[in-house]
Amino acid sequence: MTKEQTPKHYEGPERRHSVVDRRLGLDRRRGPGRRLTDDRKAAEEGHMSDEQFEFLMAIDEYKRKNTRPFPTWTEVLEVIKALGYRKVAEPQSLGKPKKEPKPDEVSLNA
Repeated sequence: MTKEQTPKHYEGPERRHSVVDRRLGLDRRRGPGRRLTDDRKAAEEGHMSDEQFEFLMAIDEYKRKNTRPFPTWTEVLEVIKALGYRKVAEPQSLGKPKKEPKPDEVSLNA
């Protein structure tokens, strides 16, 4: 069977060459004005704490404002300080991160 004899299954317009949605990384099924960033989706699905999401957004804002795709560690420290974080506790080991207790789990006797 030659190429000319091969039956064509779809007769409509060619849609595979439309690159608009692929280039923008948009999900057409969500509709206009309803697209969420991957970071926001992860935060809403519970994969990130509010604190982690706030830090991520602050770093992203810094990168955009300063046209820096990869901030230095000094710049990251500047962002952390701009968020209001200060060193108030004694240094700890960098082993496995400890799960911080939730406010309702903290005993009042401690």
